[in-house]
Amino acid sequence: MQNWLTDIMNEFGYMGIMFLIAFENIFPPIPSEVILTFGGFMTTTSKLSIIGVIISATAGSVIGAIVLYIIGLQLDVERLEKIVGRWGHILRITKNDIHKADAWFDKYGPWTVFFCRFVPLIRSLISIPAGMSNMNVSLFLLFTTIGTLIWNIVLVYLGASVGGSWEVIVEYMEIYSRVIYGILFVLVIVLLYLFMKRKK
Repeated sequence: MQNWLTDIMNEFGYMGIMFLIAFENIFPPIPSEVILTFGGFMTTTSKLSIIGVIISATAGSVIGAIVLYIIGLQLDVERLEKIVGRWGHILRITKNDIHKADAWFDKYGPWTVFFCRFVPLIRSLISIPAGMSNMNVSLFLLFTTIGTLIWNIVLVYLGASVGGSWEVIVEYMEIYSRVIYGILFVLVIVLLYLFMKRKK
């Protein structure tokens, strides 16, 4: 994989990084942690600069987020109501639940988008519910860009600072991901339990 990334970054430079990150946001074949830390490492062995890698990676992230946001727009509240109207009795979800969730996202959406940018995998998928709730585009882009920029700066600088040992950062990020997933799993179980208890 290292040779493949090296070839893309050497041949296409910043455009290659932007494409890789945009593609990773929509369909993650390679985690952004790998691309960003390796991109940081490449600044020590090529003409790529840290600022250039950060800017191109951030642009790619925003492009990918916009695509997922548009997908979310196609799954708006009205369409969800139709789905719930047909299958809600099986899922034990009502139209009122949909409206409550939509109202919650309207209230806390911007900060949810921001903080989710630091959670692997979810950092990309959060764009879909943002679109579903018709979150203000300007706010979505602002919080997406800020959160993504911070994430990119940290990982690119780490990749540049450790040089050839960039894979060590990836290993630590895998541990970070597992911890976050574990916390989210427990949180989802608790929320499901409270939801089912309220329904009964």
